[in-house]
Amino acid sequence: MDAIAAANDLLRDKGYVERDLAVHPGPRGKALLKGNKIISPFSDDAELVLRVVSELVPSDAELGSKLLRPADLRAKL
Repeated sequence: MDAIAAANDLLRDKGYVERDLAVHPGPRGKALLKGNKIISPFSDDAELVLRVVSELVPSDAELGSKLLRPADLRAKL
């Protein structure tokens, strides 16, 4: 399984539906974490996006009505 598929499996396990938060292939081998629950897409190497999803993205229930901010995620790396 590649990093993008693994990240999407983790997001589903955390209660997200694809329109709210999912990882998509991006340009030049990058991966994009995007959806209604993040202010703007988070773009980086697929392995790093998987790490962000695994370690830094809270469950949908924990996030509630708040939105993720890419700069906050990057600051916690």
